[in-house]
Amino acid sequence: MWIVRLAIRQPYTFVVVALLIAILGVTAIVTMPVDIFPYIDIPVVSVVWSYTGLSPEEMEKRIVTTFERSMTTTVNDIEHIESQSYSGVAVVRVYFQPNANVAVALSQVTAISQTLLRIFPPGTFPPNVLKFDASSVPILQLGLSSKTLSEQELFDLGQNFIRTQLATIQGAAVPLPYGGKYRQVMVDLNPEELYAKQLSPADVSNALGLQNLIYPAGDAKIGDKDYQVKLNSSPVVLNDLNSLPVRVVNGATVYMRDIGQVRDGYAVQTCIVRTNGTRGALVTVMRNGKASTLAVVNDVKAALPKILAGLTSELNVRQFFDQSLFVRAAINGVVREAVMAAFLTGLMILLFLGSWRSTLIVCVSIPLSILCSLAVLNLLGDTINVMTLGGMALAVGILVDDATVAIENIHRNMAMRKPLVRAVLDGAQQIAAPAFVATLSICIVFVPVLLLTGAAKFLFTPMALAVVFAMMASYFLSRTLVVTMAHHMLHAEMKHHAAAADVRIGPFRHIHLAFERAFERMRSSYATLLHWALDHPVPI
Repeated sequence: MWIVRLAIRQPYTFVVVALLIAILGVTAIVTMPVDIFPYIDIPVVSVVWSYTGLSPEEMEKRIVTTFERSMTTTVNDIEHIESQSYSGVAVVRVYFQPNANVAVALSQVTAISQTLLRIFPPGTFPPNVLKFDASSVPILQLGLSSKTLSEQELFDLGQNFIRTQLATIQGAAVPLPYGGKYRQVMVDLNPEELYAKQLSPADVSNALGLQNLIYPAGDAKIGDKDYQVKLNSSPVVLNDLNSLPVRVVNGATVYMRDIGQVRDGYAVQTCIVRTNGTRGALVTVMRNGKASTLAVVNDVKAALPKILAGLTSELNVRQFFDQSLFVRAAINGVVREAVMAAFLTGLMILLFLGSWRSTLIVCVSIPLSILCSLAVLNLLGDTINVMTLGGMALAVGILVDDATVAIENIHRNMAMRKPLVRAVLDGAQQIAAPAFVATLSICIVFVPVLLLTGAAKFLFTPMALAVVFAMMASYFLSRTLVVTMAHHMLHAEMKHHAAAADVRIGPFRHIHLAFERAFERMRSSYATLLHWALDHPVPI
């Protein structure tokens, strides 16, 4: 086989290839995102329409139905559309064909939604057009609580200080806090005073809107200087809003304080969060796209002390949910099983062959095959997750076959008193075709996985690719690096093969011989039992 001869003539070439695989594999481990499951890229766009006070039936008939019918004529590659209408809110999910361009779909959906605003009920706001991402799930939750701060203050700190700084972390998406009270300026009106002064809430709203303004008024050039002129009627102190005039009634000016009170309040609360029995707020950190869960969580935890250092000491922040713990546990479990499988495989080789050199050769080829698979998966944009690691753990027991068969056949040819080079060439050539067919037989099992569609495709394709790439790398290494190492490491065993075929060297000689004697006794007992069973058949 030409590649075996090339490996013997040019050993340093394949040593460098092995080092390159090791470097690329380690680089992939360091740089690849880490998560529980692979990235699920489902081409779905969500459109959220809102109109406060509109019933679900009206949302469906006046907004959703028209929007759905309009999309079918202007948006390309639609697979199907789903929608749910609620009181004041409608959610429309547009599912696209698997190969659709989501960026183009987003722009088309946004364009048609802006066009339809002219025919929708007056006051309809433009919708929120979002790309649905099944991988954008909460990975960390922070509970905000305090013994002295109010709920609106907790919500304000979470929204305007903590959330804005966490949003700068790469791969993190931080929605609005849950719970708390949305802080806003409130006007508490006195209905009796309004009736007595012949005013309505609309008059109060118009007065606030007209007198709480900031307008640019141009510029004024005086001498050699150009001054910017602006009109600022917004009060600096909140309490000054109580002094705004509302209307002149019967020659008397009615001020805001005469009919109500302006205060620092909150909107109507619709969500409550409790921390150990006390009300607070909840800040949720989500993973965005293919970002690494472990990297995002670590960056958030590293940024929290700096963020909290600039806030009041009365604010207490606790971590309620940390998905990185589950990710680490899942990944460590799979890695532990893979390492255990590799260790037991090496132990079996050591017991059966009785050569620590041969065991070392096999144990070097296994991690190199895994690292090669990781390097290729990294180039394809996959992540380190339970599925890819599970595929590699599944392949560990198979990876050892190529190197083990090659080493064992080389030992068999050495026992036939052949020179080492001839024993290596014959040993590799004799099993080249069977090993290649066996590798293809294993790889072809995973071909149907590549034909899956939907979420199953994104879950199981990385696992199949991990096994296939590891198997192909194992076959390549068994024909190159294993042969090279056997040619340079098995010289010390040639004289023992020349003396007797069953002699082994090294510190494990006695253990190996004891194992072989026990194995021979077991085989002899099994043969005796089998002959007895054949001579004394039991009638059925």
